[in-house]
Amino acid sequence: MGNVYAAASPPPPSMPLSPPILAPPPMTSAPGETAPQPPSNADDNNPGTYEDLHKKCKELFPQNFEGGKLIISKGLSSHFQISHTINMSGTNPALSGYRFGTTYIGSKQLSPSEVYPVIIGDVDASGNLNANIIHAFSDRLRTKFVSQFQDNKCAAAQGTLDYKGSDYTASLTAGNIDVINNSGILVTQYLQTVTSRLALGGELVYQFGPQIPGKQFTVVSLAARITGKQWQLTGNFCPTGGAAHACYHHKVSEQLQIAAEVETSLASKESVGTLGYQLEIPSTNVTFKGQVDTNWSVGATMEKKLMPLPFTFALSGMANYANTQKPQYRFGIGLIVG
Repeated sequence: MGNVYAAASPPPPSMPLSPPILAPPPMTSAPGETAPQPPSNADDNNPGTYEDLHKKCKELFPQNFEGGKLIISKGLSSHFQISHTINMSGTNPALSGYRFGTTYIGSKQLSPSEVYPVIIGDVDASGNLNANIIHAFSDRLRTKFVSQFQDNKCAAAQGTLDYKGSDYTASLTAGNIDVINNSGILVTQYLQTVTSRLALGGELVYQFGPQIPGKQFTVVSLAARITGKQWQLTGNFCPTGGAAHACYHHKVSEQLQIAAEVETSLASKESVGTLGYQLEIPSTNVTFKGQVDTNWSVGATMEKKLMPLPFTFALSGMANYANTQKPQYRFGIGLIVG
C-alpha cells in the first residue's frame, strides 16, 4: 500500500512471456588477485525491502495475457541483450503493436545473483518509452530509477534509495516531483528483523499538490512478516485509510507451491480474496500457474520449454463469471525465442 510505481518494475524471470534476463557474467580476476567473494552470513538476518513484502505470494499468481504474443530475444554479449515483442489483441487494440527492448547488465558483481548496474528499457512504435535503472554503490546502498515517457513528455518518474543494514532495510522514494506546480509524493519504508521468524515494519506516504484536498495528506501503514520452515505469512494495515492486505505462501513440495491473498477496504466495505498455485514438472519442462478470486474470476497459464531448442511456448486462459448471463472469456497464445 502506498507504493509509487511510475513504470512497471522489471518482471521476474518466471513471468509468462517476458524476455529472459541475462545471466550474470562470470567473475574474473587478474593473476595474483583473489576473486570477489559472496557476501558473508552477517547479512542473513536482513529482512529485504518493504516493497517485496508480498513478493513470494504475488509471483505465484499467473500473469494472464490475451491474443497472441511473440518475443524474440538475442544476447549480443554477456552484458547486453535486445528483444523484439509483437502483441496482437482482438479486444484491446491499444495493447497491440511492436516493442523494442534492451537489457544491459554491468560488471560490478556483489554476489552470484547480484550484478550492477542494470539498465532495462523498451520503446513502442509510437515512441513511448519505459526505462529502469538499478545500481548498487556498495553492498548496503542501492538505487533504482524508473521513468515513463508518452507523447514526447515525461508521464511519470520515480527514484528509490535502499539502505540495507545487518538486520533492517530503510527505503526512501520520491515520485513525480514537480517543482513548478509544487506536487509530488514521498514514501519512506522500514523493515526490521525482530527474531529469526518475525519481521516488523512501517510505511509513511506523504503526497502534496494543488489537486489534493487540503493540498496534502499523509498515510501510515504497519506491516509484519512471520516465516515458518515451508511457509510465510505477511500483512500490512493502514489505520488512517482503513485498508488491510494479507498474503500466505506455502511451499508444499519442490514442485508445488500455493498462495492466498486477501485485500480489504473498510472505507468501501469491500474485500477480495484470491487463491493461487504454481506446479512445476521438471521432467517435461512445464510450469502451470492458476488462480481464482471472489470476483468470480478464474485464470491460468502454462509454460513449456521446448528443449533443446531455445523456445518457450505459453498458453493463457481467463474467465469472469460475475455476470452469469454473459460470462467473459479471454485466451492467449505466445512464444519466446531466445
